[in-house]
Amino acid sequence: MDIIKYQSILESLLFAAGDEGLSIKQIAAVLEIDEQQAADLVDEMKHKLETDEDRGLIIVLLAGTVQLGTKKENADFLKKLVETPGTTTLSQAALETLAIIAYKQPITRSEIEDIRGVKTERPLHTLMAKALVKEVGRAEGSGRAILYGTTKEFLDYFGLKSLEELPPLPDKGEEDFIQEEADLFFGKFKEL
Repeated sequence: MDIIKYQSILESLLFAAGDEGLSIKQIAAVLEIDEQQAADLVDEMKHKLETDEDRGLIIVLLAGTVQLGTKKENADFLKKLVETPGTTTLSQAALETLAIIAYKQPITRSEIEDIRGVKTERPLHTLMAKALVKEVGRAEGSGRAILYGTTKEFLDYFGLKSLEELPPLPDKGEEDFIQEEADLFFGKFKEL
C-alpha cells in the first residue's frame, strides 16, 4: 500500500464528501483496501495534519464518519470570511431549490428533487452555507430523512416578517406565471 498516494486520494474523497463525510467502510470500498487498512490510513493522515503547522485542515471523526475540518486557531479568520459580505450570486439551481423549500417546508431532499427533476445536493449545501436554509427535523418513517426549512436569515434578507408574506402561488396549470413570479421575487436578490 503506497500510503502517500492513498492519503492524497483520501484527502480528495473527504473534500468531495463535504459535511456528510465518509465511513471507514466507504473509504475501504473506494480504495479497494480492507477496513483495518482504511482505519490506519485515516489515523496516519489525522496525525500528519494535526502535527503539521503549515496545514489548515484536520481530520474530524463524527458519528462514525470521517470528515475534513479546519484547525481551531484559524477560527477568527473563518468567522471574518463568513461575516464579510460577498459578491457571489446564487445559481439558478439554488434559487429554484430555495423557492421550493420556502413554499413547501418542511421538505426532504428527495421531495425537492422530485419537484425539480434533478439532484439538489449542491444547491442545498450552498443554501445551508449561506444560512438561508437549515435542518428543521426528521421525517417519519423508514430512513428518517432530514427535513429542511428556511431560516430567520432568509426572512431578514428578503425583508419578510413571516413566510405568510411570500407571494401566493397561482393554481396549477399556470406554470409560466409561477416561473415569472419566482424570477421576479428571487431575481432581484440573486447577489448574496
